[in-house]
Amino acid sequence: MKAPQVGFVSLGCPKALVDSERIITKLRSEGYNITPSYDDADLVVVNTCGFIDSAVEESLGSIGEAIAKNGKVIVTGCLGSRDNTIREQHPQVLEITGAHALEEVVSAVHKHLPPQHDPFLSLVPPEGIKLTPRHYAYLKISEGCNHRCSFCIIPSMRGDLVSRPIHHVMTEAKRLADAGVKELLVISQDTSAYGVDVKYEAHDWNGRERATRFYDLAEALGELGIWVRMHYVYPYPHVDHVVPLMAEGKILPYLDIPFQHASPRILKLMKRPASSQNNLERIRAWRAVCPDITLRSTFIVGFPGETEEEFQELLDFLTEAQLDRVGAFAYSPVEGATANDLPDQIPEAVKQERLDRFMAHQAEISAARLQLKVGRKGRVIIDEVVEEGAVGRSEADAPEIDGQVFIDGATHLKVGDIVDVEFEEADEYDLWAKLI
Repeated sequence: MKAPQVGFVSLGCPKALVDSERIITKLRSEGYNITPSYDDADLVVVNTCGFIDSAVEESLGSIGEAIAKNGKVIVTGCLGSRDNTIREQHPQVLEITGAHALEEVVSAVHKHLPPQHDPFLSLVPPEGIKLTPRHYAYLKISEGCNHRCSFCIIPSMRGDLVSRPIHHVMTEAKRLADAGVKELLVISQDTSAYGVDVKYEAHDWNGRERATRFYDLAEALGELGIWVRMHYVYPYPHVDHVVPLMAEGKILPYLDIPFQHASPRILKLMKRPASSQNNLERIRAWRAVCPDITLRSTFIVGFPGETEEEFQELLDFLTEAQLDRVGAFAYSPVEGATANDLPDQIPEAVKQERLDRFMAHQAEISAARLQLKVGRKGRVIIDEVVEEGAVGRSEADAPEIDGQVFIDGATHLKVGDIVDVEFEEADEYDLWAKLI
C-alpha cells in the first residue's frame, strides 16, 4: 500500500526551518512520505514567513503556486496569523495555523489525509528529519519574544518568550551530536533572554544541575566537543560571562547581535534595549577577553524620522565598532507594526541611497578585518567539494549569511570535515586558504 504523500514548502528564517523539521519528523514518524514535488503529493503544507512585505508576497505566491499545481493546501507559519490576508487571495486553502503550531498542523493533515499505520513506514532517524546538511543543524532554544520593537510583529505572530527546559534542549543537542552533526547554530528570537520566563528553573543534565539560563546552556553545549555558534544575542551585561567560554575554546568565538542602529533617538523610536555607547564599551570589553571574537550584526537604515546626522552617527558607529560581519536592509513598513504610524517617513530613494552608502562603508571595514587574517592559521568546516577544491567556512562564518573559505585542490576532503588551514588571500567577504 502506497504511503500518503505530503508536499512541503519551508520559507523564512532558520527558526521557521526548525518548525518545518519538527513537523516533517512528526509526519514521517506517522508513516507519511515527504516530497518536494507538488505533483506527487496528496496535499501540500506551506510554512510561511510574514516578517516584511517581500516575505508576505513570496509566501502568498508560494501558496498560489501550490494551489495551482496541487489544489489541496494547508498553510502554517508566521503569515498564518493573518488569516484574512491569506483567504482574500486564496480562499481554497484547506486549513490555516499560526507559527509554532506542530500539533495543529499535524491534526490538519490527519483531517484531510488520514495516516496509514505501518510500522515499516514509521521509522525515522534518532536525530529526526533535518532540512539542513548532515554536518550542521539549528538548535532552537525558545519561542516568542518579550520585546515590542516598533518595526516588528513577531510577538503578535509567535507570542511572548517561552523557553525550552535546558535538559530538553541538551537532549536534542546530544542526539544531534551523536548522529554526526559537527556544528550547532543556537537560535531564538532573543537567545540571551533564555530562561527569563521560567525564572531560570534548574534541571538535571548528565548528573549535574543546570539552570535554564544562557550561560549554563553555553557551558553545557561546550562539553559536547562540537562547534557551537550563538545567534541573535542581545548585548545584555550577563553576555559578558559567556565570552570567557569562547576564549577558552569551549564554544565558537562568534556572536550575532542585532544592534539595528546607533542613534539613541532612533533606538528609542525602535523601542530597542541598550544604547550605542554601552554597546561600544561592551564590544571593547569582549575583545579584551577574547581578541579573536567575531561580531556579526544587522541594521536598519531609513527608519522613520532618521536624519542625515543620525545616519552619519550610524556610519561612525561602524567605524568605531569594527564589526566583522554586517547585514542591512532599508526600512520597510510591515502590516501591524507601530512604526508605520511614526511621522517623517523617509522617501524610498533616500532609503536606497543610504543603504548603498552603508554597505560601501562596511565593505571597506570587512575587507580590512579579513586582511588581518591573511598569514594566520585557523579551522575550516567543509560544506562542499567541487572540481576545483573544497569550499567551507571558518569559525567566523555562519552558513548562508557570512563568507566562505576556498581551498584549491583539496578534492580529497569530505563534507563535514574540520581541517586546519593557513589563510592566504582575502577580499571583502571571503578567504582563500591552504591546508596545513
